[in-house]
Amino acid sequence: MTDEIAALDQLDREILGVLANEARIGWSELGARVRLSPNAAADRVRRLVRTGVIRRFTAEVDQSRLGRTLDAVIDVRVDATNRFREGALACDEVTWLAHVTGRTDFQVHVSCNGTAGLNALLTKFRDELGATETLTTVVLEQVRRTR
Repeated sequence: MTDEIAALDQLDREILGVLANEARIGWSELGARVRLSPNAAADRVRRLVRTGVIRRFTAEVDQSRLGRTLDAVIDVRVDATNRFREGALACDEVTWLAHVTGRTDFQVHVSCNGTAGLNALLTKFRDELGATETLTTVVLEQVRRTR
């Protein structure tokens, strides 16, 4: 893998758009969608992986099927960055974590089992992980960007 910025053409961008929504798509279907042969589509995907443009293929979990019906974004100020980072990453409810600049130290996206689950998680952040301040915003609708 190289540290250079990868040059992407329109076909690469189309392939990334398809894979962002359907990572398990077969080479034949992918090729048909972007007007390439299955082998040519596979070669392009392998190149995108080799150059580091595609880091991994993942599964998107439907949190509501796990009983987690409330999504929230929590801005967190902490007393110990590493302690919070490690502890938050160990929480099943945490779906995304970013160390950020600004007034707070972290932005945490969570999926919880209702308000009781959110309250329990906020209590854990404060009592066990060193959160000194939180600002919680409940997600009303999630809009996903594919690329």
